[in-house]
Amino acid sequence: MSADYTVQGSVAVVTLNNPPVNGLGLATRSASVDAIRRAEADPGIEAIVLTGAGKAFSGGADIREFNSPKALTEPTLHTLIRVVEDCSKPVVAAVHSVCMGGGLELALGCHYRVALPGAQIALPEVKLGLLPGAGGTQRLPRVVGLEMALDMVVTGTPVLSEKLAGTALFDEVFAAGTDLLAASIAFAGKVAAQRPLPKVRARAVGHPDRDAFLATARAAVKARSGAFPAPLECVETVAASATLPFEEGLAFERARFLHLMQTPESKALRHAFMAERAASKLPDVPADTPVRRIERAAVVGAGTMGGGIAMNFANAGIPVTVLETSQEALDKGLATIRKNYENSVRKGKLVQDKAEQRIGLITGTLSYEDIAGADIVIEAVFEDMGVKESVFRQLDAVMKQGAILASNTSTLDLDRIAAFTGRPQDVIGLHFFSPANVMRLLEIVRGKETGKDVLATAMALSKKIKKLGVVSGVCDGFIGNRMLEQYLRQAFFLLEEGALPEQVDAAMEGFGFAMGPFRMSDLAGNDVGWYIRKRRAVESPHIAYSKTADLLCEQGRFGQKTGAGWYDYQPGERKAQPSAWVRDMVERHSAELGLVRRPIANSEIVERLVYALVNEGAKILEEGIALRASDIDMVYLSGYGFPLHRGGPMFYAETVGLPKVLEAIRGYAAGRHGEAWLPAPLLERLAQEGKGFAG
Repeated sequence: MSADYTVQGSVAVVTLNNPPVNGLGLATRSASVDAIRRAEADPGIEAIVLTGAGKAFSGGADIREFNSPKALTEPTLHTLIRVVEDCSKPVVAAVHSVCMGGGLELALGCHYRVALPGAQIALPEVKLGLLPGAGGTQRLPRVVGLEMALDMVVTGTPVLSEKLAGTALFDEVFAAGTDLLAASIAFAGKVAAQRPLPKVRARAVGHPDRDAFLATARAAVKARSGAFPAPLECVETVAASATLPFEEGLAFERARFLHLMQTPESKALRHAFMAERAASKLPDVPADTPVRRIERAAVVGAGTMGGGIAMNFANAGIPVTVLETSQEALDKGLATIRKNYENSVRKGKLVQDKAEQRIGLITGTLSYEDIAGADIVIEAVFEDMGVKESVFRQLDAVMKQGAILASNTSTLDLDRIAAFTGRPQDVIGLHFFSPANVMRLLEIVRGKETGKDVLATAMALSKKIKKLGVVSGVCDGFIGNRMLEQYLRQAFFLLEEGALPEQVDAAMEGFGFAMGPFRMSDLAGNDVGWYIRKRRAVESPHIAYSKTADLLCEQGRFGQKTGAGWYDYQPGERKAQPSAWVRDMVERHSAELGLVRRPIANSEIVERLVYALVNEGAKILEEGIALRASDIDMVYLSGYGFPLHRGGPMFYAETVGLPKVLEAIRGYAAGRHGEAWLPAPLLERLAQEGKGFAG
């Protein structure tokens, strides 16, 4: 976590050395300032090369110092850049691999910049709800032009160094395979006597039609930035580079950066950023835990879920065999997989050769013997314990020793499933979300006997197939669906009391959900929830449910797949149309219950549904089903459409204030179906102690 100092002839080499991406933490900043000043004071040094060790020049700020006093302790990044820029000897940034955020801002403070091709150049702060805060919005337009700089800052998208070779950002982009250090030292020798030293701040920002361009940019960014304020702030700070003197532009940038730091949207994005990284850390599974090799996979079931799961393996280059019980079901499943790939080609998301290559990795079979050699097999059959038992007993009989036996169950007891085998240590839950080839979340369910190496393998596999793996303990519904059940209970109760599906959906979508509960249920299939409620009636008869959803399902209105659910659907279309039949059914059911329907405010709808998630999440956290509150947030952000700008249900509850959340829950507990609102003991304790879930 420092900067190394070496000398080659008359050139000092300062190497940022803070693995894994040379984050510009306090120790690294301090060592870098000392190194630059040391080289400047040495009469034998004529020039300085600044580079990064390992696989990055610098990825920017050290995420380990986010929200800590170290981030603002001197020398700050501003101070380091000023020391570099004001150095009396030329400083050459030797860029490779990754040069992002504060790393790029540091390079822009150097007098010269050289690079290898393939380096990713970016200012990605907007993805954290921020803008570059160390001169990036003022210096980048001066070297790549107003339009390119604005695009890079507003989107945060990396650009390869060779594509910037024709700009003033780089003085030279070397040929591939060049020894970067040797070439940079040679370049430094050439410019050692150059005076005055060039400074990016001295360059002007020109544009032939600046005002019209900026007006168009403002309108376009406003139209697509949604709930997030950062993109528009990025436009204004980049615009300042063309309208204000450099120092005034820097001051404006700093003011807008500090403003964004305090916005709830940025806090939510930074929380999600850190939460995603925390999700992969398991306290009792060391990072060096051996993992099993996954070179061949199998999936039992060629339905929508099984086919999607198979595509994940093929997309990662892993051959996969899909097992079905009939040739008709197998042919239909394989045809759907091919159609999905062809759709991707038609939409320009995949080239034909790649699609054929992936399709070629997927084979079908009707025999368990044909999957016996797979390293992992995932069961994706009907959500019924009897069906699961039959599958796992057969898998136990045929699969090779050391194979991982995984279940895609969304609610059932994984420990019971594991008990159907003689190798419970090899059994794990891998709960994919539909469509499995699209949705990013993967709930990794850890049974009481699941081996640590199996868990570590599952976490590594989730990354390989580009999923976000979040570990859950065993309970009915795990993290996501257990919470969702309480969310849906409240949605159905609201229908009895006076709301209609379209109002509830509009309220939740207004809050920021990608889809309201009734549109979501129609998409997933209302029969799925119906089956679970039937099981609940047997296993937990004391839990009260609205009968409204059952009345819907009794009419065969299962959603989009039947052309009717909570909404009506025209043939071949997915647009939800409010249903007169559903309205009449809901109103009639309220009357049968003896309830006088009342106007329900959207604010009550949002509060009841979101706080139902929070309360159940607190119970899950206290029971140890989830390792941390941020894991719950990642489940809901990546799998259930919870609004990203609100940071997840547990983070959102903290922004509201846990005492206020608890007060509302107690209020609902005093009303109808109060048993559904039993406050979580953890929530009560934290609210009383003035603490948050993160602690």
